[in-house]
Amino acid sequence: MVFSSPIFVFLFLPLTGILYFLAPRRARNAILLLASIVFYAWGEQLFVFVVLASVAVNWLLGLLLEWFRGRTASRLLMAGAVIANIGLLGFYKYSGFFVAQFNSLTAMGGWPAVNFNAPHLPLGISFFTFHALSYVIDIYRRDAKAQKNPVDFALYLAFFPQLIAGPIVRYHDISDQLTGRKERFDLAVSGAERALAGFGKKILLANPLGEIADRVFSLPHDQLGVGVAWLGVAAYALQIYLDFSGYSDMAIGLARLFGFNFLENFDYPYRSRSIQEFWRRWHISLSNWFRDYLYIPLGGNRVVEWRVWFNLVFVFLVCGLWHGANWTFVVWGALHGLFLVIERAGFGKVLARLPSAISWFYATAVVTFAWVFFRSDDLGAAWTFLAALAGRGASGSGVVSAGEMIDLQLVVTFALGAAASLGAFTWLTADWRLRAKQSRGEIHPGIDTLRIGSEGTTILVVRLGLLVAIAVFACARMATGAYNPFIYFRF
Repeated sequence: MVFSSPIFVFLFLPLTGILYFLAPRRARNAILLLASIVFYAWGEQLFVFVVLASVAVNWLLGLLLEWFRGRTASRLLMAGAVIANIGLLGFYKYSGFFVAQFNSLTAMGGWPAVNFNAPHLPLGISFFTFHALSYVIDIYRRDAKAQKNPVDFALYLAFFPQLIAGPIVRYHDISDQLTGRKERFDLAVSGAERALAGFGKKILLANPLGEIADRVFSLPHDQLGVGVAWLGVAAYALQIYLDFSGYSDMAIGLARLFGFNFLENFDYPYRSRSIQEFWRRWHISLSNWFRDYLYIPLGGNRVVEWRVWFNLVFVFLVCGLWHGANWTFVVWGALHGLFLVIERAGFGKVLARLPSAISWFYATAVVTFAWVFFRSDDLGAAWTFLAALAGRGASGSGVVSAGEMIDLQLVVTFALGAAASLGAFTWLTADWRLRAKQSRGEIHPGIDTLRIGSEGTTILVVRLGLLVAIAVFACARMATGAYNPFIYFRF
């Protein structure tokens, strides 16, 4: 069950909302926790016990870390917490990958291969593992106090809006909200606006573009020409932003329905004029996680320059591997790390002096070419695709023409998707105020920034009409069983 499925939209969410608001306040977290367990178990069945095991272990570790704070035992507990969480992630997500690499090496020496059946990858394991790690690390660093109520802690780790697709919500950002939040009508309305906008972004824009991208990336190399390759990579670049940010929009909006206020996760990254700026705008919760829990502990910018370069590349290699157990993701991360080093070495100053159109073109080109590795099944397919983009693809009568895939509907979808990715529809929800305040450093701006009607009745009516239309068209498309992938399955 995912946000964009009929069972979620028409059954799970309404039923959860009814039970939640009918329940006494002291029971509401338990209702949300039970709903979250059902949400995960609906698709993952018994693997819900992996989530519950992570909850139990990290809750106990948090209590012990606080109990032994300042003593030698706290360091051992912290090491154990890291090993336990990384071990869980490593077994389910990377064991098959590492065994395959080991077998490749042993094959060179003529040694027998290791027989190993890779385990099923539980949905969202990268997300809830990073949630758990941030919790125990924050307690160890004294940035947060351990949560003594197991239900409240379990809700933090397993809350369904962010369980399988993010954003990565840190415990100290919402610890007070777990027990002291107040559900308000204007917050719920803003949440509904945001969720509907994300729902439309996913169903009406990301999915049709993803369908084209999948068709192009699945073409045999002898049918992949330059025109269709550029169509495919452009479609994928828009799809991955609209899908990722659409899910974040839905998560942020759904959380508000129950009184939670999550931080922004995307800030129109395709406006960026450098790779450094791109990572301040793209998947903000993830880039901040790596900055605070890996980059800074490695020394960050406070070490000699060559170490800073090493830190950047290493962090992005890990970031790439976090996205998927495949060398394509490692190369994708390495490319971003390399260009961050190049910008830090002096090119960033050059970019700052260039006309904005040129620096924007540079950032967009780097990000787009890197997406080829992110999307490709293996490195060979990625190099073949890059060769096609460079005009060295297939030729002749068997090559698929881009014109065979383009129609008026696709042109309109491309135009709307590009406009949405650049922020043309920011006014569609009231969140532009919230974004502005957060960009100035306010973590959780006051809820009055979202108050209804402050833009004027006309804009409010137009917004409402468009959002209702988006909901109707998106539900109609979803009901037809149209292409509706869940691209987080690797995470």
